[in-house]
Amino acid sequence: MKKQAGLWIDHRKAVIVMISETGEEIKEITSDMEKHVRFTGGTASDDGSTEDVRDRQFGNHLNSFYDQVIAVIRQADSIQIFGPGEAKGELAKRLEREGLKACILSIDTVDKMTNRQVAAKVREHFQA
Repeated sequence: MKKQAGLWIDHRKAVIVMISETGEEIKEITSDMEKHVRFTGGTASDDGSTEDVRDRQFGNHLNSFYDQVIAVIRQADSIQIFGPGEAKGELAKRLEREGLKACILSIDTVDKMTNRQVAAKVREHFQA
């Protein structure tokens, strides 16, 4: 049996369901990102505007979060991505750059879900 991954993702957390011949595993990764990001530090004269500094810090933080997610799903033969916002598309672009575009089966927009709902959706998708 192939290794299959399904995940629900937004900018604050990812719920990853890995299905293989050994069973099903659910892993949750949090980005430790607040809904409204407030980074401290950086002055306008150092690196541009304070907003630019905040945007860069936000981007760097998200890149680290996406790297953690990719490390978990890298070995999957097929990947299903879903979630409410922009994070699913951003992750899909990162996966393309990592050479995993062929593994992406679907990208869907869904609202918030519990971990059990995520697992059920992934099981349903791969059993179909």
